[in-house]
Amino acid sequence: MGESDELVRLSAWVHGRVQGVGFRWWTRSRALELGLTGHATNARDGRVHVVAEGRRDDCARLLELLRSGDTPGRVTLVVESWEPARGDMTGFEER
Repeated sequence: MGESDELVRLSAWVHGRVQGVGFRWWTRSRALELGLTGHATNARDGRVHVVAEGRRDDCARLLELLRSGDTPGRVTLVVESWEPARGDMTGFEER
């Protein structure tokens, strides 16, 4: 299994005007298209926390999309961290 096939967990804190604009729905749609599991959750401080698991290439593509400028609302910063996949999620939820 190559590095691109490695299963990983991406945690991304998305800053900007990303609540109340369909951002979580949009993120869920992109994640499902990429075959990822996880969730997009509104934080009290106005950020959205995106957690996604799947192939490294697919998670990296989701991260690119979050930073693309083509999202609902306005993303000003995305802070990501990576770890090995835990395999404890099914589907992709908006929370």
